[in-house]
Amino acid sequence: MNKKVFGYARVSSKEQNEERQLNSFKEFNIDERDIYIDKQSGKDFNRDNYNTLKHILRENDLLVIKSIDRLGRNYNMIIEEWQDITKNIKADIYVIDMPLLDTRNNKDLLGNFISDLVLQILSYVAEQERTFIKQRQKEGINNALKNGIKFGRPKIEKPQDFDIVVNKWKNKEIKSKEAMQLLNLKPNTFYSFIKNNN
Repeated sequence: MNKKVFGYARVSSKEQNEERQLNSFKEFNIDERDIYIDKQSGKDFNRDNYNTLKHILRENDLLVIKSIDRLGRNYNMIIEEWQDITKNIKADIYVIDMPLLDTRNNKDLLGNFISDLVLQILSYVAEQERTFIKQRQKEGINNALKNGIKFGRPKIEKPQDFDIVVNKWKNKEIKSKEAMQLLNLKPNTFYSFIKNNN
């Protein structure tokens, strides 16, 4: 019998919503305190809440995740983490979107073989999807650049009366704060122009 049930949800960024994953945990009656959420990439397992959860997991506990890509998107790391949780910690894992990945059932040789096979296929798909996402982002950026879209902060032009105001500042006729106000420049930009002016 399971000691405790935990839920783990992950989205890639703070803007994304984890609600769909949390809703899928409802049928397991998981206490809110036992649901851990990370808002960062699945490229590795350097995630604070995931590592806290893994530290708490004990033998016979159950970890519930919505889909394998919520666990991670790096093929080898997913396999290693899965083995660590199921073989070393001896906790169970259930993947809601893939009921074949339920380590509570079929603990015989054939059951383990099927689970391992499905896990390897899904882990491969998760990593491939990450590769495709990066490729699509790169293509999108390249297309935007070709169409004249500029990224980053707009370039600030040096004010016309910059040299006059800076000379007054250098001669200690005005303070730096006043010089920045006259030129309508922020400190970093002001000092950057001075550095590049020399």
